This record gives sequence, C-alpha cells and structure tokens, in this order.
Amino acid sequence: MTSPSAVADRLHHRFGRGVVQLDPVSGAPVQFSTPADPDRRYLLDHDVLWHSVEHQWGSGFVVAESGSGRWNAPETLHITEDRVESSFRPLPGLRLTVARDFDDGFRERYTWQNTSAQEIRITSLGIQTPFADIYEDAANAVARAVHAHVFTGGSWAWVLAEPMSGVGMRLGLIVRRGELNGYSIESRNQNTSSNARGHILLHVTDAARNPSAFGGQPVIAIAPGERYELEWELDWYPDEAAFLSAVRGPAEIPNPMSSTTSEIVVRSSEAVRSTASTVQVRPVDGGYAVSSRCAGVFPLRIGEAAHTEVGFHEPLAEVVRKRAAYILRHQRSVERPGLLGDALVPVDTTTRLTQTGNGWSDWSDGSERIGMAIMLQLGRRLGWLDADVDDVLARWAAFARSHLLDERHTPRRGSNDHTGPRLYDTPWLARFFLERYRWTGEPGDLADALAIMERAFELGVGTYLAIGLPEVCADLAAELDRVGRSGDAARLRTEVVASAGHFLARGADIPAHEVSYEQSMAAPLVALLAEAHRITGDEDVVAALRTDLPKLLAFSGPQPYARLFRVAIRHWDGFWFGTRRLWGDVFPHHWSALTAAAIAELPVELRTPELDDTMRSILHGGMSSFFPDGSATCAFVLPTAVDGVAAHSPDPLANDQDWHLVIWMQLHDRRGVRVE
Repeated sequence: MTSPSAVADRLHHRFGRGVVQLDPVSGAPVQFSTPADPDRRYLLDHDVLWHSVEHQWGSGFVVAESGSGRWNAPETLHITEDRVESSFRPLPGLRLTVARDFDDGFRERYTWQNTSAQEIRITSLGIQTPFADIYEDAANAVARAVHAHVFTGGSWAWVLAEPMSGVGMRLGLIVRRGELNGYSIESRNQNTSSNARGHILLHVTDAARNPSAFGGQPVIAIAPGERYELEWELDWYPDEAAFLSAVRGPAEIPNPMSSTTSEIVVRSSEAVRSTASTVQVRPVDGGYAVSSRCAGVFPLRIGEAAHTEVGFHEPLAEVVRKRAAYILRHQRSVERPGLLGDALVPVDTTTRLTQTGNGWSDWSDGSERIGMAIMLQLGRRLGWLDADVDDVLARWAAFARSHLLDERHTPRRGSNDHTGPRLYDTPWLARFFLERYRWTGEPGDLADALAIMERAFELGVGTYLAIGLPEVCADLAAELDRVGRSGDAARLRTEVVASAGHFLARGADIPAHEVSYEQSMAAPLVALLAEAHRITGDEDVVAALRTDLPKLLAFSGPQPYARLFRVAIRHWDGFWFGTRRLWGDVFPHHWSALTAAAIAELPVELRTPELDDTMRSILHGGMSSFFPDGSATCAFVLPTAVDGVAAHSPDPLANDQDWHLVIWMQLHDRRGVRVE
C-alpha cells in the first residue's frame, strides 16, 4: 500500500478541466480528478487492496515470437514542467519510450523500437488502464466511481470513463495514432467477485492469446531500426455528445444491431466492406447500407484501419418459436421421476446434455429458469406458439406448485434448494401464473399469482428491488379489477406505493442485494417509481426519476459495436451461470433489457425520441445471444482474455438468457413496442 508521504509527493499536472497526479518514481498517472467533482475516482487507487503496482497506469506486457516480458519500473525517467519521459526494455532488442505531454490536453505516446538486427514479430501488446469501475456500495459507487465504456475498433478506438451518477465530467481517452484492436481484463476471479470489474488492459493486439477476437488480431512486425507508435489523448467532457464529437470517428452507425428484415446504415465517406459471405454492403447517399440474410454478428471494415462488428437477428416471434422448439427437445429434465421430470433446466449446447444442479443455485430448476416457462406461456397467449406447448406448460405449472412453492406460496430457489426463500423469484412465479390465467381463464391460476405476491410483500419484497415486481403488480391488479376484486387490486397498488416510498426515503443509499450495486437494481428502481407515479400522480416521484434515470443510463455506452451499443455493463455472469466459470465482461447480457423496460414505463414528460431509440437499440442488441438452430448462450464473455484465459466467446450453456425475449414480448404486449 502506498504511504501517505508518497501520496503527498505525487506530481500534479493540470489539463483541460482537471488534474492528473503522477507517481514521481514511475512518472505514471495514479489518479485523475476534476474540481467539479473532487471526490470522484477515475482510477483505482491504494484503497483497493487488490490494485497492485504492476497494474499501474501505463504498465503492460509484450508477447513476441522471440520471447515475452513486462514493463513497470522505468529504466530512465526525465521530468520537466510540461513533459514526462520514461524508457523500458521489456525484451532484449525492444525499447519502449513513453512520453507524456501537458498543454491544453494530456497526450501519451508509446513508442516500441526494434534495436536488434532481427525483425520482431509481436503477437500481444497490452497497456494497463485501471479505471475505477467498481461497486463498493450503491451510494459510494454513484458518488465516487465510473463506468468504463471501451471501444477498440483499430484506429477508431476510445474509452469513456463516465461517472456512475450519470452527470458530471467524463474522462475520455481517444486514440490518435496507431491502433487498439481489443481489450482484456485482469484481477477477475473469486477474490474480487462480482463487485469489481477488474483491471482493464488496452491491446494493440492480443493474437497470442486469442487470434480471432474482435474480428481478428494482427501481428505487429517491427523491422530492425523501425518502430511502432501508439498515441492517445485524454481530456474532460461535460457529456457524451461532446466526447463523441471530439472522437472524430470515420463513421456513424446509429444502430449496429438490427433485424434480418432491415438494413443497418453506416454513415461514412470511407469505404465500408465486410469479409462475411452473407453480408451485403451497398452504397447509399451519405454512406452505405449493410444487410444480411442470415442472423449473426459480422466484422465490418471502414477505410484502411478502422473496424467494428454489426449484427442481425431474426424477428422476435421467429426467435421465440425456434427457442420454444429447442427447449421442448433439449431442456426438459424428463429422466427424473414424477413432476421433477417436467422442470425446464439449462443445457450444454455443444453436447445437448442437460445440466444437473450440482448444488449450484444458478443451475437449479427454479429461479432464472422460470424465464423459459414464462416465454412459452406468453408466446402461447400471443399466438406465436402452437398447441404442442400446452401439455408442457400444464405440467410445468404442476411442478412449480409442488416444488418451487410451499403451502404458503413461499418461493424456493429450486426443487433441491433449502436455503430459504429468494425474494427475486416471487414476481417471476407470479408472472407465470398470471400469464397462465390470461390464457386458461382458470381462477386458480389468478389466485396463485395473487397469493405469491401477497406472501412476497409479507416477506419484505417491498424493501427489495425485485426484477419485474412493479410490472406484475400493475398487470395483476388490472386483472383483479376486471373480475370484481377491486379490494385486492387496491392492496397491491398500496404495497407498490409503499415500496416506492421506502426507496424515496433512502435516496442514494440503495441496499445491497446479491451484488452491492448493479444495473439490475437501478432499472427496477426506475420502473417502481414510474408505477408509483402512475398510481398516485405524485410529482415528487418525477423529481426522483430525474435523478435516478441518469444513473441507470450511465451503465450503457455508445460504442458503435453490435454487442455493446447501449448494452449495460455486467461482468460476472459467465462465472455464476456458465459452464466455463469465466469472470469478465458479459456483453450482451439479458438483464440489459431491463433498461429498455424501465424506459417504457417512464411518465410521458420524461420520454424523449432519444430514449425511445435507446430502448430499441437495447432490444436489438440482446438478440445476439440466440442462434438460428434455437440454441442460445447465457454469457458472451467479451474481452480477448480474462486473467490470461482466452475469452471473446459464448459460453456453451443455455441457461437464463430467455429473459431478454420475455422482456421484449412483455413490452410488445403491454406497451406496443415493435417486434421486428
């Protein structure tokens, strides 16, 4: 841990609207700050016990065909009033010079020079940029941390460090010379767990560990006496629009993920092309139109050195039909006795072997797997699915009553889970029985839905940001009114208003759930407040929404990339829900659709065309988790590598991802959102 005296000795350089503090021993940045938000940490610091010296900004590693090495402590260091220059020798014959210049902005130039008589072929080159993307608790995260939105599109590359409050100065890093073709994550494991994103490394290339990541990783060949230069600048920006204007990218892609029935417009004066045989690119006024007759995510080249990926998905109803057929064939535990054989469970899509629970709650036959049952039931009610699901749904309902609920309608996490009720699950079980009632008209289904929610509020769900709670309460209350049970409906609405009041009183101090702070807490809070306003008309709730909505939107970045555009950050579910147990950024993640759902619930005075565009982009972006044969992945772990293990691949387990389909189906059903 850095001593107080060492902290006091750090150099300070002003640039733009903020300050960078430099370590006098290495000359490297240790913190960025701005007087407008003095408590905000843009970088991890000594208070984070797993943040060590080898992860200091500007440190890194190189892998070459001739060997590998790291750099951290400089061989030489020269500091003047407006420049810091350090040098390293990470490999024999390879010299690295790092120059940091301060004038109106802050520029860093990394120059690798071949001082040997032989060509050096570099297959991995990564630089540490330890942005403070960390959840200590909700209040501290919002007040002190940042979301790091990373885009590594070759010469078109940048990072936007956005305050988790969604307001205030953004710190932007923009590549001006050279390329970044990927990023990786370190310090992501059981010790750091779900409340830290880890250390972010930006890569010129990571071909040594993952040659196909992000459309393909180059080999950097440096001839004797030659050099490779990477230069980026950092500056402060009042908002996202100002940052994107400063990027001066070679293209604009308003929505890089779309339906196979539509085209993606790329506004660019440079040539646009794709190496994918199913992708068609045609010139149009102001740029190019890109289309594909097949679903998937495909590389796109822009000019000589910029690249990204665009994606296409089949229409929602078709994806639901294919998923339903796949689930019926491969995700029922038919080998088990009695009603246990009617559960819906995860499946390894490579072997098509169902996954047993193995004492791992996120592989149980309850909890998030309830999403499959809701999708089937909702698809049947919408007329998208045929009668071949009817018996499956009837038997699943019997399974749920017997094994996921006790005699008081208290939820279990799974048929073999006796750890106590999980409040998360109550709105999901209630939603299933409500949708079943809407299809069957059986009073018992409506009674079960109501009993589940009454028990949930008795257990304290009103002080817990459960996903889907305000929406199911609203729909259930409407059905109760319709059948003349207005007293029950009124009690439900009273509980929703009381829950909103509880969180209004807490302000930024949102209690930790299974993670200290996350987008799937921020989105249910917005949805809850929106429903409370719909019930009461209280304008104080609108004022709270004006504060909480930016917090929710801050989780999502503007990267012009199919898996990233407006998709909220989530960085642990490959471990909890997948088979590879791989931590690290999961993009897209199905709960990102909760942001779309929350936007759809907003009062009319807060809705804007831009928010509606964001909602649609999120819904399209999440569809890359579903494949043409009806299979799916619970987690696409995006970085090139996580703690040195190759990533940028879909986990083979189909598990909880169908919630994305459910959310879009509900938005179509409840709010008329298009389903193209």
